[in-house]
Amino acid sequence: MIQSWSDLMPILPEVAMLIAALTLMLLEAFLSERNRHWLFVCAMASLLGVAFLITIDFSYGAQQRLLDGMLVRDALADVLKLFMLLATAIVFVYARHFFSMRRQFFGNFYVLSLFAVLGMMVLVSAGNLVTIYLGLELMALATYTLVALDRDNGTSTEAAMKYFVLGAIASGLLLYGMSLLFGVTGSLDLREINQKLFEIATGDQGKIILMAFALTFIIIGLAFKFGAVPFHMWLPDVYEGAPTAVVAFIASVPKLAALGMAFRLLTEGLHVMQPRWQEMLALLTIGSLLVGNLAALAQYNLKRLMAYSTISHVGFIFLGLLNGGAQGYSAVLFYTIVYALTTAAAFGVIMSFSREGMEFDKIDDFKGLNKRSPWMAFLMLLVMASLAGIPPLVGFWAKLQVIMAAVALGKTFAAVVLIAAICAVIGAFYYLKVIKAMYFDAPESDVLPLATVDVRWVLACNTLVVVVLGVYWAPLAAVCNAVFMHR
Repeated sequence: MIQSWSDLMPILPEVAMLIAALTLMLLEAFLSERNRHWLFVCAMASLLGVAFLITIDFSYGAQQRLLDGMLVRDALADVLKLFMLLATAIVFVYARHFFSMRRQFFGNFYVLSLFAVLGMMVLVSAGNLVTIYLGLELMALATYTLVALDRDNGTSTEAAMKYFVLGAIASGLLLYGMSLLFGVTGSLDLREINQKLFEIATGDQGKIILMAFALTFIIIGLAFKFGAVPFHMWLPDVYEGAPTAVVAFIASVPKLAALGMAFRLLTEGLHVMQPRWQEMLALLTIGSLLVGNLAALAQYNLKRLMAYSTISHVGFIFLGLLNGGAQGYSAVLFYTIVYALTTAAAFGVIMSFSREGMEFDKIDDFKGLNKRSPWMAFLMLLVMASLAGIPPLVGFWAKLQVIMAAVALGKTFAAVVLIAAICAVIGAFYYLKVIKAMYFDAPESDVLPLATVDVRWVLACNTLVVVVLGVYWAPLAAVCNAVFMHR
């Protein structure tokens, strides 16, 4: 229980984010059109302030349990939160330019994004099934609304409806799995659940069957939030229909939160059932790798291509989780951080060319880009090459670490590793298709980037991170390894 102000210090970042989101909501309602640019300034200041609060009280040692175990504070939560805030700040810079070029101003974008980030922060710090569900739903409700932000666009509304309906079904299945877990163990605390499951594992056969059912529903809920096959139906439509600024946010930041959710549920609450969830994840890995990569080959819309690319990357994330140990978990954390930053850069390039009446989201739009804007073509080249896993860019090291973690399992999942290696080669083809269009095809338009100086600098730095991490990836890998040192 909270007995003094010092007890609030570990959850001060969440409290600060809540105050910031509520303040921004009031500002959005009362600021005049001329002064609404302050919303962007306040949103960026909020992200910076929360990041500062996390940094000054960073969790280096053992896990702290707060509010009777409802929330936990450890290195995993802090690292995920810091990179979520970084990715959100990058997207905000791109989004400001995107909406201004289209003569739109959605102040609600910043408000809803901050509420979504708050939900993600609660989610990655959850130590209890109730907290997991609260964080997940806060994130989900905000992202559903973000997708439908452009109410004049019928495609956006249709995508939001599909996302909402399928998301509600997935949340219901996840909640049902959690209720079964509570019924079996009599506890909502993840640590206690794991202990109770260990006692049950060699006991009552009926409870063992219920455990298997609970695990199945929880894995389904996780798979939907990641966008894994066969629970991926919402992804392509949402990526194509939602405003590109919203897609940039959804494609990067929530993946970090979903990873935190997977760590909490699988490694803290269901660690005893590791052999069972490894088998389920193996099937999801194979399906996501095959469907994601093969479907991406047939896409001509770059946003849909990125959607199926996301599905294939989820396959690699699950591949690392198969390891079930510190090596696999640190590799997956490294991979997801790299993926979030690289994806943000990819959508940043797209938004640099977007304007009123033009999304610039077709591969044909990029034809001959090197002749029109060599610098933007070079940035897109680096981003696509990293996503493809071409050395020496950081995407190569990320995929290599995940594959090596799976190889460490030996013959158990050898077939999955082989499929992943083949799919990595297939995946390189559709990324190279974008590079070919930029450098070897004749231009079909004379559209030039309208990016402002701040956008160009942030985009350049965002891409530079991909290059620098490709050469000096060891420091980030060391941070990811240290996260699981005390677990």
